[in-house]
Amino acid sequence: MSSEDLELRRKAVAELGRELRSLMETVARTETPTEVLQELAGEVQRLEARFTGLRRERSDIPSVDVFPFGLRMYSPATGHGSAFAPPLEIEEGEDGLVGRCVLGVAHEGPPGYAHGGMSAMLLDELMGWACAAKGLPAMTIALDVRYQRPVPVEMPLLLRARVTGIEGRKITVSGSVVPEVDPETILVAAEGRFVAPDLDRARSLFPGAKGYQTFKD
Repeated sequence: MSSEDLELRRKAVAELGRELRSLMETVARTETPTEVLQELAGEVQRLEARFTGLRRERSDIPSVDVFPFGLRMYSPATGHGSAFAPPLEIEEGEDGLVGRCVLGVAHEGPPGYAHGGMSAMLLDELMGWACAAKGLPAMTIALDVRYQRPVPVEMPLLLRARVTGIEGRKITVSGSVVPEVDPETILVAAEGRFVAPDLDRARSLFPGAKGYQTFKD
């Protein structure tokens, strides 16, 4: 696939993802009559039949992704092609990485507040990116999440992650979720331990990842 075709496909994937997220939010919010829901279920079923072409296997890397060192279009945390992702937007900060997102009603646990698993997932993702930013793509081996206040939906959130220690292939990372308008108020805090797999292990886990297959010891 040419670079131009790849960018065009990524744009189409992102546009579809945006509309699917909007649809999920609408479904979670509205009390549409039962008979209409039944009709819509049939329409969605017919729409699904239009998705033709090859289907990737479990270990296949999507054609629009850059793995293990970059873009993940269908990530449930950051993927612009995901129907579920907020999505989390990540950038470099003064001391680590910063993520921004707004969670919707589709991400609720208690009414009006995000499911606790959403905070854990987003922090896990951002903390993993913090490891990669240090040149050590790593996998989570432990995540200690402390929920200090409920996380409201429909509120701009700021997430932070920074590497606090590196010992060989083991990395420790701290993270937090705060309101963007009040960054001193910590809603969720986390400490994580990550490990960068050795190349043999990485190649075994991700046989379709060219980045690992071509990387030299």
